[in-house]
Amino acid sequence: MAPEKLYTPKRVPGKKEFYALNDPPVGALLPTDKFPQNENAPLLLKPITIRGTTFHNRVFVSPMCQYSSDNGHATDYHFVHLGQWAINGVGAITVEATAVVPEGRITPQDMGIWADSHIQPLKRIVDFAHTQGVKIGIQLAHAGRKASTLSMHLGASVIPGDHQAPRNVAYAEEGGWPDEVYGPTDAPWADDFPKPKPVTEEYMDYLESAYLAAIDRCKEIGFDFIEIHGAHGYLIHSFLSPLTNTRADKWGGQSFENRARLPLRIISAARAAWADKPLFARFSATDWAEGPEQSSDGLWKQWGVGQMKLLVGELKKIGVDLIDVSSGGNWAAQKIPKLQPGYQVPFAAAIKEAHPDMTIGTVGLILSPKQAEEILEEKKADVVFLAREIVRSPTFVMRAAEEFGAAVKPTVQSERSWTRMLHPKSNMTPV
Repeated sequence: MAPEKLYTPKRVPGKKEFYALNDPPVGALLPTDKFPQNENAPLLLKPITIRGTTFHNRVFVSPMCQYSSDNGHATDYHFVHLGQWAINGVGAITVEATAVVPEGRITPQDMGIWADSHIQPLKRIVDFAHTQGVKIGIQLAHAGRKASTLSMHLGASVIPGDHQAPRNVAYAEEGGWPDEVYGPTDAPWADDFPKPKPVTEEYMDYLESAYLAAIDRCKEIGFDFIEIHGAHGYLIHSFLSPLTNTRADKWGGQSFENRARLPLRIISAARAAWADKPLFARFSATDWAEGPEQSSDGLWKQWGVGQMKLLVGELKKIGVDLIDVSSGGNWAAQKIPKLQPGYQVPFAAAIKEAHPDMTIGTVGLILSPKQAEEILEEKKADVVFLAREIVRSPTFVMRAAEEFGAAVKPTVQSERSWTRMLHPKSNMTPV
């Protein structure tokens, strides 16, 4: 005898497989009629809308190279690695630096998006993130003169006594391409790195076409946003810095306009092609070289905040939606005064002060919800990008809600793990 009423779980519509429906999406604040404590929710857990896309909170996962791809293809490792944050409700997930051309990888094990065969493994990850209601994007990159190096798996381990490769160059027999490395000039990043070929105007044309082809693939994959990688000494950063771009043509030298010409060309093309969705750009705000950014006679000595402010002015004209502010990586002899919590936040704060109408993201040893909230409340940035801390604490968003006395949506499968957070409270204020 059939029951009088049938009961079936709510599922994400349009999916062949069963995915439990989360309404509201994972990581979003729960409605105040049931959870009055959310009337005083912290800024960290409040949504932010960028070019029509709403991110349910302001905890963004930074792009983190995993050196685990198979000829540029994402694997099940990436599905699990990135999927853990989808089920824990971050505001955004950023797929690691992904090369638009094969020679633009850092190592032979880096992610790529130069071929159509890269689409499906990435689409699987994106589709899963979307079943949880979480936004996901990708960082498009070219490693420049730091390309064709050995994987981090072969590098210096933090475990004492572990093997360390005696060199940095990845040779052809190891899957590398040391004779096809490119930079603004033929100066290598360091003595034990490949000697690059100076980028020609023909290579610039090829590179622009590669970014546009990658963006077409991003559309097919279904990414919610794209970030252009212009930091950490990779190709775009090496063109921006007067330390590394000493060209004598219209693409380099002392002139800021010349050094910014190729980066702005690539980003302008990306903006035109990615017209309707958010476009982010990550930059290093300093080379961390010794001495000032600019000498007393007006010569630019290294890349720094002064030129970053000029660059952001140009990026606003193009229509870039968010600047992700990092630092370093371009100068092998860089000296960071002291690694301490929030050590890069002052760079973001300076750029936010100069361009209050630009959405700014900050990074750099952001270790706790309280620290992240203070950064946002003090208007030093609009979102925080987490890397090592989000790896250590995938449930950062849920933990933040508990600490602040707020309530956000966990997956239906994990609600019993967050019963303290899901208890309605009145007259709560953020801690």
